[in-house]
Amino acid sequence: MSTIAQQETIAHPQVAPGLPPAHLDHAAPAVYKALLSAGKEANTAAVDAGLDQRIIELVRVRASQLNGCAFCLRMHTRDALLAGETTDRLAVLSAWRDTNYFTPVEEAALAITEAVTLIADEQAGRSSHHDVTSALSVEQHAAVRWLAIIINAFNRVAITSHYTVAPEHRSVS
Repeated sequence: MSTIAQQETIAHPQVAPGLPPAHLDHAAPAVYKALLSAGKEANTAAVDAGLDQRIIELVRVRASQLNGCAFCLRMHTRDALLAGETTDRLAVLSAWRDTNYFTPVEEAALAITEAVTLIADEQAGRSSHHDVTSALSVEQHAAVRWLAIIINAFNRVAITSHYTVAPEHRSVS
């Protein structure tokens, strides 16, 4: 099971004295629940379109890398590993174009993710154009775009809410 559902139980961040709470999930819970629901629908659409959970998590990790969202990076790296992704492939994900690790379908999904995430560059014509039409069906293409749109929204919630990302404390046996 994906840890997206765990986002409902995020701890409160440290807030400077005199400032209102910045945690959007607590400040506007109905909006946050709608985003969670949209995330679940995007995941379902991707699975229904025939995309493997590993590809879904690669999309989430890549967008989170580009946005610098530590909270989502940690969550979706863990989810990717649970879905069977390898540490070797995750280690080179940010340089996927320079490797032979990824299938044409995965490369297409990553190219779409980057286009959605870096939309300002796309609009200005500065993005690299990767042929995404040949490797994905129309449904898969749409599902990847929805996944990228949703994870970008979650990245912005986590970053602007200053979600705490700290190492886990493991007891020594």
